[in-house]
Amino acid sequence: MRAKSIFVSGVVLCATAMGIGTAAPRAASRQAQSSEEPVPAFHNEAPKGQLPETLSPSQFSDVVVQNAYTLAARVKKVLYQQPCYCHCDRSQGHKSLLDCFASTHGSGCGVCMREAVYSYEQTKKGKTAAQIREGIERGEWQQVDMSKYQTPLATNAAK
Repeated sequence: MRAKSIFVSGVVLCATAMGIGTAAPRAASRQAQSSEEPVPAFHNEAPKGQLPETLSPSQFSDVVVQNAYTLAARVKKVLYQQPCYCHCDRSQGHKSLLDCFASTHGSGCGVCMREAVYSYEQTKKGKTAAQIREGIERGEWQQVDMSKYQTPLATNAAK
């Protein structure tokens, strides 16, 4: 009798484990298919008033961070119109990518720095803020080669 009870318990335990193992992936895939992640906060148009200043690059010791803040300062109007895919709009109330560089947040976030450098590089190629935003939404910022920014940039160079 004891052997039968152990056998039945084992079957029930295995069936439960199999049910849990197959239900979780189905639920996750259903969730991903049911709704796309919304685009983080950004502004559709250039600002009408004055923009916040980005922090001084000299405030940071890391050269790559200094360069990201330098480039962000050069394209503030563009950054104002970009989302930030680190989702700081949710965690810190940011309204656009510019907010990351008006605070120390951008200094510790690879997503922010890559998006800012991407925005700068695309601006230099003549892209509009809307075109840059489309590229950011497609994830093109992930391809930015940050190794090119390991040498200090001139902070007062022409924009």
